Amino acid sequence: MSSPLLDVWEAAAASPYRPSIGKGSQFTVGFVLLLLSLFLAGIFGLNRSFANLSVLGIPASLAFGFGAVYMICAVGVYV
Repeated sequence: MSSPLLDVWEAAAASPYRPSIGKGSQFTVGFVLLLLSLFLAGIFGLNRSFANLSVLGIPASLAFGFGAVYMICAVGVYV
């Protein structure tokens, strides 16, 4: 008797997971994203308006979020 979960497990063994950003470049990507977020947040802080919220504020917060996760993973703290 074959189990569907066992079939999925065996099919996945033939194709291992390959991340889009490798372990060796996570520090660089995280550092660049954090630097970009600092720059964008600084510009947004100097010139706050509703129009700049979508142009500077949201990309700054996204860059900070992803940059923080990449930096945490790059230094070996897994979340």
